[in-house]
Amino acid sequence: MKFVDEASVKVEAGNGGNGHVSFRREKYIPFGGPDGGDGGDGGSVYLEGSEALNTLVDMRFNRLLRAEHGERGQSRNCTGKGGDDLVVPVPLGTIVYDDGTDELIGDVTKEGQKLLVASGGFHGLGNTRYKSSTNRAPRQFSPGSEGEHRVLRLELKVLADVGTLGLPNAGKSSLIRAISSAQPKVANYPFTTLHPSLGVVRADELRSFVIADIPGIIEGAAEGAGLGNLFLRHLARNNLLLHVVDVEPYESDIDPVKAARAVIEEIEKWGGELAEKPRWLVLNKIDLLPEEEVSNYCQMIVDELKWEGPVFMVSAIRKQGTNQLVHEIMDYLEEQKALDIEKEEQLEEKD
Repeated sequence: MKFVDEASVKVEAGNGGNGHVSFRREKYIPFGGPDGGDGGDGGSVYLEGSEALNTLVDMRFNRLLRAEHGERGQSRNCTGKGGDDLVVPVPLGTIVYDDGTDELIGDVTKEGQKLLVASGGFHGLGNTRYKSSTNRAPRQFSPGSEGEHRVLRLELKVLADVGTLGLPNAGKSSLIRAISSAQPKVANYPFTTLHPSLGVVRADELRSFVIADIPGIIEGAAEGAGLGNLFLRHLARNNLLLHVVDVEPYESDIDPVKAARAVIEEIEKWGGELAEKPRWLVLNKIDLLPEEEVSNYCQMIVDELKWEGPVFMVSAIRKQGTNQLVHEIMDYLEEQKALDIEKEEQLEEKD
């Protein structure tokens, strides 16, 4: 299935049903009075988070989401049937904007979470509602109000604990195949990854995290070059970024340091939360270097980059060094989770 991470869709909530005008007419009751019932409320439109979906492709074929209208009221004070709500499943990580105003409506991040995107119209009132001591035979009624109509812009940001970044063919997909259950395409040419894929990494039986394979970033990605700018925003969701660098590039004239700097510059240009995310350097394909030169060569890359964060030397294809990387990531994520819980508890105490 083609990965679709943006979609535009029109939503129409149901209109409220009109109130009804009628009078009670029964034998021996010549002046029964008004008995017109209220209309039914219009149905609303909701988006609901679903783990079963990982793309917005369904929205490309279903551009109009319409809930049911409420029915008009009936005689004998019968209320009209309310319109059924429309609940549409969307993948976790879907952000919803009003396309006309750019207003952020909400963010669907949990299984079963419902987000109201269009409210149904309110029911109209029947003539019974207008009865009074001075108006015993009212013929007034109110129409139901219109449901909300709006055009939504949906954006999907992949939900994962860890994301990969690097130039095309740096070995990101190979790394994910080596440490997770995902099977992204791997080949000896650039741009083999055309859409994000997720994999579950198990550090042990009861400890795991999710990693995202993001398409390669090229120079100028932040301004719209290549595939990278389409997926840079996905990285903002991740708690940790792995900057994968090929120490022995497919194109022999590409310097690993220059390649790493190109990606760093694009991340800084994008700015915001992405630039502030913690990043670890993963020097990949060390199996292509002479064993006695690996340590010194990798240290040279680290020194020239002036890298201050954690550094890992791995060979994804041979699963060399990957086990240590997985356990270090798991420990880091658990530490961060514990810190987040502690901060929340402190905020609750202050409140």
